[in-house]
Amino acid sequence: MHVLVALSHLWGVLNTMVLKIFRHIAATALGVMVFVILTQVVFRYLLNDALSWTEELSRFLMLWMVGLMSPIAWRHGGFVSIDMLTRFLPLRLASLLSLLLLVFTAILFAFAVRIGWAEVTGIGGRFAMPALKVPGALDLSVWIRVPRAAMMASLAVGVTAMLSVTIELALRQLVLLAGGGEKLDALAPVVGLETE
Repeated sequence: MHVLVALSHLWGVLNTMVLKIFRHIAATALGVMVFVILTQVVFRYLLNDALSWTEELSRFLMLWMVGLMSPIAWRHGGFVSIDMLTRFLPLRLASLLSLLLLVFTAILFAFAVRIGWAEVTGIGGRFAMPALKVPGALDLSVWIRVPRAAMMASLAVGVTAMLSVTIELALRQLVLLAGGGEKLDALAPVVGLETE
């Protein structure tokens, strides 16, 4: 029991640290995305000169924002409709149902992780995005196209983090089933941008 509680605690601390970093990066991506969209509105409708790269950059940032925020939502949201069902079940039966669903979800996420990283490293990730370029030299004389792998990595990173969260939640359910619920810490909040 002590090993299970310690493992659950350690996994939770690691997830909390990683998800706080994800939260900050996702908030930055959202802010930049809004700025880019507003820039496009000004250029397209006020100056009548649409920029070619703004939609692609906005899509890129949106995918990363979703990929980084999904594990946080999964950790604190869970199975919304099934959580309602477990409230009406006895604690042990609810924990068993949650554990079975988490194991099934972990299997699905494990397949998704494999698919996500295959997209990053596969042939699709080797092509470059048509309009999105970054400086290739410090003097800005050379610009290179951003490979699609940089965009596809949002899926792989997000699903990998969701698998990690699922493992943490499954460990917590095992502790509950073993009767050690009082030894579990509350899930650390990742929602605010506050520092500790």
